[in-house]
Amino acid sequence: MAKAPVNPKAFPTLALETVLIQRVNGPVCGVDEAGRGPWAGPVSAAAVILNPADLPPGIDDSKALTEKRRAALEPEIKARAVAWGVGFASVEEIEDLNILHATGLAMCRAVEQLAVQPVAALVDGNYRFKLPCEIQTVVGGDGLSLSIAAASILAKTARDRLMIDLDAQYPGYGFARHKGYNAPIHQAALKTLGPCPAHRRSWSPIKALLEQV
Repeated sequence: MAKAPVNPKAFPTLALETVLIQRVNGPVCGVDEAGRGPWAGPVSAAAVILNPADLPPGIDDSKALTEKRRAALEPEIKARAVAWGVGFASVEEIEDLNILHATGLAMCRAVEQLAVQPVAALVDGNYRFKLPCEIQTVVGGDGLSLSIAAASILAKTARDRLMIDLDAQYPGYGFARHKGYNAPIHQAALKTLGPCPAHRRSWSPIKALLEQV
């Protein structure tokens, strides 16, 4: 019996952007975040308004790309985009606001950094954050919208650089390797060294590990 053909991976397009631009009659950006799940470090977000006539080839969901490919695409996106912006919310803001609202704050800062202010934004996920423009949420948006995918790349590369800096500032935790996420080396370091100022101390995994010390 012949095997059913495997559907090729679908890459993001500008279809959602095109429809939204026609409706709002103005610039549309894509917005995405990086770092909602880690035990340490800030959450980052990026906003990107792409130029349909000058798209860097190979843009995809940052999670589907290698670190090397993300690093190569980052300057291409910044050079060719109509506008781009990156924003962060600190560990202190995550602790004060909770991760959801801190993510919204980072997204708002990213949109405010755009040299061209959008009329509307395509935002990855299903939560309607308060941004300085109209919002359309898109579940799985980083795999559907080129603008959101581009934003996912910028948010990820910006946060990774910051975590490498934190690794130099707080050695021993392996931040440069795991970027603050759960990893055996991270768990072992927490048990040995305790948390540093970059850790999200209110998070239950951190509390649980510290209680075992």
